[in-house]
Amino acid sequence: MSGPKIQDQKAIAHEMFVQQPAYANANVSASPLPADTICSIKSRRDYPLESKTEDRFYEPADASLLPVTRGDAANLIHALQQLEVIAKRQGPRIAFKAKGRILFVDLAEIVAVQAEGNYVSLRHRPHPYLLRESLSSMAEKLKPYGFIRIHRSVVVNISAVEEIQSLPTGEYRLRVKGGKEYLVTRTYKDNLRDLAQLWVGSERLGG
Repeated sequence: MSGPKIQDQKAIAHEMFVQQPAYANANVSASPLPADTICSIKSRRDYPLESKTEDRFYEPADASLLPVTRGDAANLIHALQQLEVIAKRQGPRIAFKAKGRILFVDLAEIVAVQAEGNYVSLRHRPHPYLLRESLSSMAEKLKPYGFIRIHRSVVVNISAVEEIQSLPTGEYRLRVKGGKEYLVTRTYKDNLRDLAQLWVGSERLGG
């Protein structure tokens, strides 16, 4: 590389890191920064430019030039991790009475709800829970939390469904996590559209 080009690059670097910018409203200090500071370098077009025709400034793309220390970054990561734990802990739960105790179970762990006479069975791994409640009542209570009715005696958790298969009868076979299969009758097959937000090549589903 020739001498003049090297000098030019040194001059540009000197201007970016040391010299006070000559453009308007840019407050960049030339004092040295702490060793653990991560600097954000911006080009001149990121700052306000004074209009020659009007007594105003153009809106900058991003006017912030605050240094972010490694300590700040570490604190941010720690805060995000704590929020993730809290979000998991505060997921929707169902409370019910069983054998003289009130139990709390995450709805995400319930695969399906099945009618059994005057009771309903919460299909929860590793063992189900039997509650004295009608399936219609449970279906209405669970609908806002991602449960759909697929049979007059079965409600399933949308997030637990892994596969559906159409049958010659116009019904569907539905498989949930763990391998359990349920029949989706024609009365409730329109509810299958709620299984996904985007369908590709399945326009006739539930039609």
